[in-house]
Amino acid sequence: MPEALSDEEIGFLLEVLDLARNGQTERLAKLLDAGVPVNLTNSAGDSLLILAAYHAHPDTVRLLLDRGADTARVNDRGQTALAAAVFCQTGGIVEMLLAAGADPGHGGRSAIEVAQFFELPEMLRLLQRGSSSSDGGSPD
Repeated sequence: MPEALSDEEIGFLLEVLDLARNGQTERLAKLLDAGVPVNLTNSAGDSLLILAAYHAHPDTVRLLLDRGADTARVNDRGQTALAAAVFCQTGGIVEMLLAAGADPGHGGRSAIEVAQFFELPEMLRLLQRGSSSSDGGSPD
């Protein structure tokens, strides 16, 4: 049976998650370089990438993608980083995630479903354009 984390270790991991949430890209980069897993998640399944996307931190999203963050990670509510970016209507982050291979139809609450449910036609257009160019379709 694995050893339980100490309060100090849990506090450190929560601080790392806060770096993504708050867009503290340089500090996060140093910790990733030191060995913190790029796909670290909190107790709700939110990855560093989901937190950075939801809180609209494009530099942090770029860092995480460059370090190999998994765009297909789904949190406990079925949401991906792409769905979070669509919900927040951050087009630049949506485009970054699509370029990194994020699937607009993936997740229990996919990015496409979020765009449709919240009536976000601009986001839906981005997703449709991004998915057609990422699956071999011709660019616009």
